[in-house]
Amino acid sequence: MIPHSWICEKHILWLKDYKNSSNWKLFKECWKQGQPAVVSGVHKKMNISLWKAESISLDFGDHQADLLNCKDSIISNANVKEFWDGFEEVSKRQKNKSGETVVLKLKDWPSGEDFKTMMPARYEDLLKSLPLPEYCNPEGKFNLASHLPGFFVRPDLGPRLCSAYGVVAAKDHDIGTTNLHIEVSDVVNILVYVGIAKGNGILSKAGILKKFEEEDLDDILRKRLKDSSEIPGALWHIYAGKDVDKIREFLQKISKEQGLEVLPEHDPIRDQSWYVNKKLRQRLLEEYGVRTCTLIQFLGDAIVLPAGALHQVQNFHSCIQVTEDFVSPEHLVESFHLTQELRLLKEEINYDDKLQVKNILYHAVKEMVRALKIHEDEVEDMEENAENLYFQ
Repeated sequence: MIPHSWICEKHILWLKDYKNSSNWKLFKECWKQGQPAVVSGVHKKMNISLWKAESISLDFGDHQADLLNCKDSIISNANVKEFWDGFEEVSKRQKNKSGETVVLKLKDWPSGEDFKTMMPARYEDLLKSLPLPEYCNPEGKFNLASHLPGFFVRPDLGPRLCSAYGVVAAKDHDIGTTNLHIEVSDVVNILVYVGIAKGNGILSKAGILKKFEEEDLDDILRKRLKDSSEIPGALWHIYAGKDVDKIREFLQKISKEQGLEVLPEHDPIRDQSWYVNKKLRQRLLEEYGVRTCTLIQFLGDAIVLPAGALHQVQNFHSCIQVTEDFVSPEHLVESFHLTQELRLLKEEINYDDKLQVKNILYHAVKEMVRALKIHEDEVEDMEENAENLYFQ
């Protein structure tokens, strides 16, 4: 028995028992259909003291990193301590020229090898805690990236720390912590810490709960919100990959309506330039028939998205998330097409090199052929032994 429910009109699988070793069997069925999944309670496997904002600030406060102002996407190089000081204390947050407190994000810091080198204890803690390890773990049997030989420069599949302040002031309700974008590979995102900020201009805990309840949620999520043992942190909107062209067309139309210049080389999804607010989500449904899957990510929730899925995130509390990419057999073709598309855009980084899809495919097939050959030889040996016994 695998404890689970279906949410968002049966579009998302919710696995309720992070400890169940058979989770992957049910996950595999929905994953084939390109459906996302949520695994709850993952934080219970982790040493949660390692992931507190205070702990990370104490260990790495003297480091420099890029801070992103979520409102106008301005990036500045700053001392990491500045960011963490304001994580749960509004009075210590940066202000812009108009005197408004800014919503900051510490994006993808640290990432990949830097994460492993800088945070070895946290890296080990994450690895032993990853949900659906058959897929999400770097050495998982269904993670094709695990078949790349050791002499290859490994593609940067993470892990990455993604930390951002909550967006709760009325003037900021259209700001995304992560704007709408498409996933090139499969990804798991775990909410490891929720910081409830104090200070002027921040809604009370009950006020933030009310903000969550105003969203277009299904009954299961509403029930989870009422459970006092659950701590909600972030609001997610997820779209199926098949709707990407309609969404792109819609956003280009909105840009024109707003008098913005729409250049042919600019792609609103690739450029991550949009957070689709409530009003626009309603128009997207009415004018293009595109439905949004609205999800709340609670503390300890791991959200697993397939390559090609689109999503955006808005933190209501300050959140620390850890993401890890992987390459599953079910969505390898999608990853390949997406990297090819990006490779054709001259101004883009060569994503094909970043993900190494061709190398991953080649070595996965090579490994499979090797395994089949070993099995074939074993069968031949058994038959030969049986024959010898028979004639003795």
